[in-house]
Amino acid sequence: MATADGGTGTGDGGDARTTFAGELKDAVSARAALLIVGVLALTVAFIASYAGAFHSPKPRDVAFAVVAPPQERGQLVAKLDGMRGSPLDARPAGSRAEAVRQLKDRETDGALVVNPRGKQDELLVAGGSGNALSDALQKVLTKAEQAEGRTVRTTDVAPADPQDARGLSSFYLVVGWCVGGYLCAAILAISYGARPTNGRRAVIRLGTLLVYSVLAGLAGALVIGPALGALPGSVVALWGLGALIVFAVGATTFAFQGIAGILGIGLTILVVVIGGNPSAGGAYPYPLLPPFWHAIGPALPPGAGTWAARSIAYFDGRAMAGPLLVLAAWAVIAAVLTLVFAALSLGRGAVERSEPQQ
Repeated sequence: MATADGGTGTGDGGDARTTFAGELKDAVSARAALLIVGVLALTVAFIASYAGAFHSPKPRDVAFAVVAPPQERGQLVAKLDGMRGSPLDARPAGSRAEAVRQLKDRETDGALVVNPRGKQDELLVAGGSGNALSDALQKVLTKAEQAEGRTVRTTDVAPADPQDARGLSSFYLVVGWCVGGYLCAAILAISYGARPTNGRRAVIRLGTLLVYSVLAGLAGALVIGPALGALPGSVVALWGLGALIVFAVGATTFAFQGIAGILGIGLTILVVVIGGNPSAGGAYPYPLLPPFWHAIGPALPPGAGTWAARSIAYFDGRAMAGPLLVLAAWAVIAAVLTLVFAALSLGRGAVERSEPQQ
């Protein structure tokens, strides 16, 4: 008979779906429950990763050059290198010009130039690497110099653009490109299935992603540069970098989907968002991050991309070979895996079709 809510049922409630437990089982499948548990795990991992990376930034073994008279250099290097907490990894430099070169080549993050004829020394920093690191070095050196009865003035040899607040524009640009990469791959998965059914479909998806990557790279470079004036540097170089980042992240999403189906999107979020963003050296450059995040950052797309974008903007494209190789490796390996998993999927389908029906 008809029930009050428009459903049907027996007088004794025999339809299992009229009970709360029955409705719950019907509304939330075992697969949905498993996905919710996965989302909960990602939520906890997100909080742990970001809080773990950012809750207590402090300099650790910052590559630091020391320019001083020969008779003082060794003792000063040892003193700075042995500071409590090991904030500096001090090494000698032959001259101020050499120290500046090391900074601009991104071999070091700071330098102290001792004035043998006075009590005020010079601290060299590169704000383009991130103002948080420059600020941390100023605090460390000011305290060290005060203990010796000296003062220090700071010179920024590669400053961030005035429109690039705290040197974060490069990081935000790369985050946007990464989001675009995995969203493009996710949309294709939602529309046409997580796993391509054959090799041609995989090639089409990768080709679509390539076209999208070129367009997204250009759009990001134009917005961050000519449109907003938030980041200097070559628009063409940023365009190429953006296309590589978007393709690498999108192809990685395809590869993870080949492994785990729609759950592959969650794996991408785990690697790129939860692991990659806090370790990218954006808000806090690598020397300010805890060891785990410092170690993984350069090997993940957000970290490699942020380093390369800053090199383009502030260091005339220096020290980019390593990050570009990292991004290229993600792109190539992920594309190959996407094609391999598509071929395996086709093979599984052929086996299933050849089995006799019972």
